[in-house]
Order: sequence, then structure tokens, then C-alpha cells
Amino acid sequence: MLIKEHTLQYWLDNFYGFGSWNSPVWFIGYEEGGGDLPEEVAEKFDYFHNLRAVEPPALCDLRDLYRHVAFRTDGPRASMFATLYDYRFGDHAILHGIWKNLIAFAHGGQGRALPDLLDYQKNDFTRTSEALIALYPLPSPHNHAWYYSWLDLPQKSMLKTRKLYEEQVYPHRIQTILAKIQEHKPPVVLFYGMNNINQLKRSIQEFFGQAEFAMVKGTKQEIPQHHRAEIPGTTIIVTTQIPALKHNRADSGFDWARFGRSL
Repeated sequence: MLIKEHTLQYWLDNFYGFGSWNSPVWFIGYEEGGGDLPEEVAEKFDYFHNLRAVEPPALCDLRDLYRHVAFRTDGPRASMFATLYDYRFGDHAILHGIWKNLIAFAHGGQGRALPDLLDYQKNDFTRTSEALIALYPLPSPHNHAWYYSWLDLPQKSMLKTRKLYEEQVYPHRIQTILAKIQEHKPPVVLFYGMNNINQLKRSIQEFFGQAEFAMVKGTKQEIPQHHRAEIPGTTIIVTTQIPALKHNRADSGFDWARFGRSL
């Protein structure tokens, strides 16, 4: 399946993630995972383009999008799931390594008991309590490989390198996200997995003139190092850490429920 220029452009211009802008907790990741399989990317773009009735900048239904994307793998799970929906929300769903920690963070921050993580992922995640937002719109693998340079789209020269792409989309993207924070005032916004901490802090301080960041030192295997600012109605947290184990090593993780409670 080919990635079409008009669906890619619509995604670039209008896709911001999943859930609702009215959610009390916003998780803003660097980018959505994926991007290494053009068929998967094309199915996402086509689905979102067909939702044009949704007013941009748009957050869409995570489960509905996943119903429209085939599950593709060469591993032992190849025959277990037909779609990404089956993989994450079906009867035999697999717990997401990042989502489980985001769920723990949200519950800790709201003083709620930790639920059964897989059950919550399947039935509740991003429905009412969380928004899952991407700072950069295009799906890309977490190792930051860049597969869009192979697209035969002469009008999209910015996609030849990740640097060009990020430089072009960042200014409008961050302004839109910050305007939405100002409009909706979610109690907590967590920017995670960020490698542009100083740029983000400058953008937030320029938009919210009163924002002052404090750096909070991390505690090994408990709370990651992060930067925190208070603006009217919202606590903003920025961290380089991704809520997942590195190389499946338990000593590389943190207690994300405790992190939430620390706020």
C-alpha cells in the first residue's frame, strides 16, 4: 500500500494524538511509535483522512484507529492477532510497555489505587482520563531511525532528514499544543522522552510568561529526573525518560505511580 501525499499532509497538519482535550492528564510523547512499515503508516493516514468531520487540531479514538490497522509481524505472534486493536485491546491483548507506566503515573497523581493494568488498558485508557499526544506527528520507531526519506514525494523535501522535518513542524506544533493547554487547563501535562528539553522550556516560558522551571533530581529506580513548572491550572513536567525499561533491564526503570504521587 502506497503512502499518498494528500493523506500524509492531512496527518501532518491535523493529527495530534488520541483521547480528548478535556482529559485531566495529558501525556505528550516525542512521537508515536511505528513508522518502519509503510503499509501500517498508510493505513493510519488513510483512516485519519477519512475522519475529516473531526475538527482539527484533532485527537481521535485510539481503539477505532487500531481496528483499521493490520497487525504485522514475522514472530511467533504473527497468527495471534489480525489488527492492532486485537493486539492491544482484544481478548488476548498484550500489555503495552509504556502505557502501563503512564496509567500508573495518572493513578498515582490522582491519588487512586493502581488498577489491573491490562484491564485498564483494554477498557479505559484514553477514553476519559488521559490524552495521548505526539509532539511530532509522524509515527517513528523509538530508536529514532528515519524511514520517510525513501518516499517519492518531491514536494516533501523536508522529509529527507529528521532534522529538516522537526525544524519545520515544531514551531506550529508546539504553539498549538500550548494554546490547547491554556484553553483546557489540564491539571497535569507530562512531556516524556524529550531530547529537546531546553527548546521546550523556552517555548513554554515564551508562551506562558510566568512559567519558571525547577529541576528535580531523580531517585534511582523511583523517580526520574525532571523539570517542573506551574502555570494557572496546570503542572507541566518535562523529562528525557521514556516510561519503559531499557533493554528489558529492571534496574533501568522507575516507579511511575510514585512519580505521579510526588506531584
